[in-house]
Amino acid sequence: MTGTTAPLDFAGALARGLRNRNGAWEFIRAYADRWTDGLDESDGWEEADLDAAENRMGLRLPAALREAYRLFARRTDLTGNHDRLLAPSELYVDAAREALVFRHENQGAASWGILLQTLREEDPAVLIRADLADRSVERWERWMDRFSVCCVEIVLSESVQAGGEVCGFLHEPAEEDLLVLEQTFVRLPLPQYPAGGNGPGIRWFLGQDVLVRDDGAGLLVRGLTAEALDRFRGLTPGEWIDS
Repeated sequence: MTGTTAPLDFAGALARGLRNRNGAWEFIRAYADRWTDGLDESDGWEEADLDAAENRMGLRLPAALREAYRLFARRTDLTGNHDRLLAPSELYVDAAREALVFRHENQGAASWGILLQTLREEDPAVLIRADLADRSVERWERWMDRFSVCCVEIVLSESVQAGGEVCGFLHEPAEEDLLVLEQTFVRLPLPQYPAGGNGPGIRWFLGQDVLVRDDGAGLLVRGLTAEALDRFRGLTPGEWIDS
């Protein structure tokens, strides 16, 4: 059952979760408890699965990646509604041997990875590489400065695209819709990303039991309840598409 545990100080918990990887895991647990079905031991991979991945590739996985995979990486509702977090057996090093790839865009348009030279760091940066027609111009570009922060983003982004009666998408919101968002919702403290990108990047907002991702093309919205989502729809009457 969703949304039945104690209230979550969402913005405060998120701010604490961005400070270090232990805070990130605490936020993900609290978010799952309040906004989805809570996490349990079966939601993570076993140490043996991660050891097997290391042996197969001949490398060591960063501590943050191992901790995340042990905590929630089997929960497809938090990791695979749109883009997909790879299972340990699917992790691989890219053809140029530059990065360890751990996530794919849903149509194969991009991959997320960690540079091999940073694998010894406990919580390394995450980069993204677009799949382009001209492979010679493909580059790994900065996405998030720490893997644990990327995990927070993954959980939030995938959960607002979970479908069902609590999720929806407002296509090409009007200027007045964005004003409602900016003037009445709390801007959440996720850093601008992609890191170093032009413009405001992807933005996150929190309202009355409503979580919103503004990606420039539309608003991905999840309500704590269907009623909360309906309230937000009443404030932003545009071209709504069920997620």
